[in-house]
Amino acid sequence: MSPIPPPGQLDPLPPASDAAAAAPTPAYEGLRLHVPEPTGRPGCHTDFSYLHLSPAGAVRKPELDVAAVDTADLAYSLIRVLDEDGVARGPWAPELSPEQLLRGLRTMLKTRVFDSRMLIAQRQKKLSFYMQSLGEEAIGSAHAMALRDGDMCFPTYRQQSLLLGRDDVPMVELICQLLSNERDPLKGRQLPVMYSIKKAGFFTISGNLATQFIQAVGWGMASAIKGDTKIASGWIGDGATAESDFHTALTFAHVYRAPVILNVVNNQWAISTFQAIAGGEGTTFAARGSGCGIASLRVDGNDFLAVYAVSQWAAERARRNLGPTLIEWVTYRAGPHSTSDDPSKYRPADEWQRFPLGDPIARLKRHLIDRGLWSEAQHEALQKELEAEVIAAQKEAERYGTLADGHIPSIESMFTDVYKDMPAHLKDQLAQARHYGGRP
Repeated sequence: MSPIPPPGQLDPLPPASDAAAAAPTPAYEGLRLHVPEPTGRPGCHTDFSYLHLSPAGAVRKPELDVAAVDTADLAYSLIRVLDEDGVARGPWAPELSPEQLLRGLRTMLKTRVFDSRMLIAQRQKKLSFYMQSLGEEAIGSAHAMALRDGDMCFPTYRQQSLLLGRDDVPMVELICQLLSNERDPLKGRQLPVMYSIKKAGFFTISGNLATQFIQAVGWGMASAIKGDTKIASGWIGDGATAESDFHTALTFAHVYRAPVILNVVNNQWAISTFQAIAGGEGTTFAARGSGCGIASLRVDGNDFLAVYAVSQWAAERARRNLGPTLIEWVTYRAGPHSTSDDPSKYRPADEWQRFPLGDPIARLKRHLIDRGLWSEAQHEALQKELEAEVIAAQKEAERYGTLADGHIPSIESMFTDVYKDMPAHLKDQLAQARHYGGRP
């Protein structure tokens, strides 16, 4: 093979033939960009045919040690277990006891009641800000049941169900964080809903969502370096998949086979932009994981049974050193992005009622009733029980203050938890703050 000649010594191009020179220049239309648009806007019904749904029970379940390349079809189909009549079908149907199913229903319903009460509290100016998980309750509720103590979740601000299903996380503690009061465990240093509870495997929430993926992969890698058996579970929204952090995390997860579950919650909307703006048009977010060499699945996020089954499958892969799994949870953000948002400005008001995957709570309730494990009367009684539980916890938390009455963490809290031993300059600043009007 002859060496490449240095610049300036390349052979000249042959002259164009007379025929080629005489050929007319083809006419082109002016170039234009494609800007994706949602299939529904205020005042018209949304066409949800873009979702490409699969029938319940129709999608195959591969072995745990499946090669990533052999999951490509699962990144485009949709894993579903519950059909329209509430019947569990197909190879992904999990074997859950009645107690586990009822626990899942309770956690979902508790999350919805909690969200509703905290939204009212925000409107009453008792807290500054809130973000609901309305319509997405099945994802966190079922996923948590597939994890073990010691595993670490790196969540977004819509995974409160990961916490509300645990007995060791007092609801009063969560509400105090929302109220930013004297008992706020984070001492007013985080926005409401940005919880941080290490003992519950709930890493500090970051408002810049894509950062959670990188941290989750790094945590999982550290667990593997130590020879531990704990895995990580990272969370991100469809909009944040457009961030560079998302792609960096996928690269590291693939290269080092990190023991991590990478959850992409595709609830169709970022703050006010449709999921197609992040690249969901004509493909899937799960396909991005497949393209990076990661086993990837696309799942009905409103199907509690499907969420549990796939979460358990992915957790087992990670725990057995079979590498990461990326899961796209297809769901719908039924409420506003936050209490600062008005979704009526950018989508139809009745869109959630028309979403083809339905309400996750109603779907699991129907499944339980169909199996003779539940009834409408029991459901109504549980609703009232949970409402009373949340109201009692709220009243207890408000004893320590709300945003409206000025009962906030003391000025000392601004100077603590920074250094192990407070340095002299911070001691001087603390003394000055007390002298000039700070609370003792």
